[in-house]
Amino acid sequence: MAAEAAAEADAEREIVFSVRNLWKVFGPKADRIPNNPDVADLSAAELRERTGCTAAVRDVSFDVKQGEVFVVMGLSGSGKSTLVRCLTRLIEPTSGDITMDGEDVRAMDRSRLRELRRHRAAMVFQHFGLLPHRSVLDNVAYGLEIQGMGRSERRAKASETVEKVGLAGLESRRPGQLSGGQQQRVGLARALAVDPEVLLFDEPFSALDPLIRRDMQEEVIRLHREEGRTMVFITHDLNEALRLGDRIALMRDGKIVQLGTPEEIVGSPADDYVRDFVRDVPREQVMTVRTAMRPARGDEAENGPAVTPDSTVAAAIEAVARSNGSARVVEDGRCLGIVDHQRLLAVVAGLDNEAVAA
Repeated sequence: MAAEAAAEADAEREIVFSVRNLWKVFGPKADRIPNNPDVADLSAAELRERTGCTAAVRDVSFDVKQGEVFVVMGLSGSGKSTLVRCLTRLIEPTSGDITMDGEDVRAMDRSRLRELRRHRAAMVFQHFGLLPHRSVLDNVAYGLEIQGMGRSERRAKASETVEKVGLAGLESRRPGQLSGGQQQRVGLARALAVDPEVLLFDEPFSALDPLIRRDMQEEVIRLHREEGRTMVFITHDLNEALRLGDRIALMRDGKIVQLGTPEEIVGSPADDYVRDFVRDVPREQVMTVRTAMRPARGDEAENGPAVTPDSTVAAAIEAVARSNGSARVVEDGRCLGIVDHQRLLAVVAGLDNEAVAA
């Protein structure tokens, strides 16, 4: 019942971006590709050979819900960066529908589109694009300056945002005096300063060293936890996607091959491509105990260690090991079920639900 209640609450969340049947085709007479059944389903190589066109995004549909981190991931050339640029028409879609808060993005005039990019959806790029001769504070305040905010007000707002991303004390430095991670924090602060409804991240951490990258991921997680801001995050890194995403859209050759929670993608791959993608993922770090529960027997619901339904299998294995038996799955003071060694190890081994339930 708790899982059903959570699903109902999720379904009731407002939709920020709604995308339907989106295509982006590059090449001659690109607008003829989406509605032409003779070529629309060709492979990328066949399409190029027959038409001279490249379909970077192919018939993509999804919704981004308010307050979620929606991750689009795929290998280089899968279409993910083109897709996120289409959301604000930094790249013009070839066909399809995009709405933000119910408003037709493709019908926006220049003035309305400028408003969308400056106020409602801010982009954080891999290449920071900082102004080298401006201080950290003035770089962060730049978007507010473009909006026409007065100097004292924008500097006060920028100062507040600089502190929020952990750069307090560095306000007067220039970008060249900062590390890569610090520069990316400036880029993040600049996007946050305009208080956008949605943050769009286009592989922002891929050029950073692994430890700095992890720090920045933690920063995104912290900011999301504190502010609940809607985020669309583009990455080619599966571990990053699994760590950050509430839901993940996995792309290949311009299409979404699977869309679901990290647990759904790792636990129930849609096809062999996704299965190969997640093959080396430690399942116990992603799968939750909901997939391993069984009904309580006897007095099991009253005794033993407790874990929450959203605890990972890895955490539950530790609890079960300490109890030398089983652990209760408890939510709001109610025991939902029991997990034990056998069922937890079955999930780790990738056995299907029927085998786990046997």
